[in-house]
Amino acid sequence: MKPDFAARAERYDESRPLWDGWYALADRLIEEADLRGRRVLDVGCGTGRLLAALAERAHARVWGVDPEPRMLEVAQRRLPRGGGLKEGRAEELPFRDGWFERLVFWLSIHLVDRPAAFSEAARVLRPDGRLALVTFEPEHFERHWVNAFLPSLQAVDRARFPTPEQLEAELPAAGFAPPRFVPVRDEGTLTRARALEQLHAGPISTFDLLDPREIAAGIERAERELPERIAVERRWLLVVADRAEE
Repeated sequence: MKPDFAARAERYDESRPLWDGWYALADRLIEEADLRGRRVLDVGCGTGRLLAALAERAHARVWGVDPEPRMLEVAQRRLPRGGGLKEGRAEELPFRDGWFERLVFWLSIHLVDRPAAFSEAARVLRPDGRLALVTFEPEHFERHWVNAFLPSLQAVDRARFPTPEQLEAELPAAGFAPPRFVPVRDEGTLTRARALEQLHAGPISTFDLLDPREIAAGIERAERELPERIAVERRWLLVVADRAEE
């Protein structure tokens, strides 16, 4: 079973509203990966949020690629002037060799065949290019507030997302220097009403991989037990790797 991003496309941004921490993370990515003014490819660009942010905040020249046409239709609406979009897979990027200075996977690396995607990333980057990932620290999954209501969520996500140890092996094997890891913490709160909205909307693709009966039971329990405010902690992990010298 795979997540259904076609069904999610129109309401994807509505179910995942941005917050101050998202922009702080984007700014940290810009600095750590040296994206200012660069020619950047966003792999798995989805609805184009990052493309817009990079163009506005880093004056980057941006391209996005995604395998889901309906996601690209939404991304087209916010595509910055001079930007570009293509339908394609991370494992077979529709760009020529050495075309980009920088390449980013923002919460998309868990959706692809990583060794193949990393090899393609190295191919389309210039010899002095750089790859950056935005993912989660392994500890993030055990702290998710939804775990109390959807007990299988943590195991499913841990199986999908790469560990630092896996990335340390896979990136050099694909032609990159050993990666650098930058943890970023983000704390906030959700209101009870907003938390219930999220549960009903199923904002993350992992919901598509859970038993619908578990989701229904979890929502019913949350409606009984959720407090008025819920503490939220996100443990992001930025991963930066330069192309290795040939």
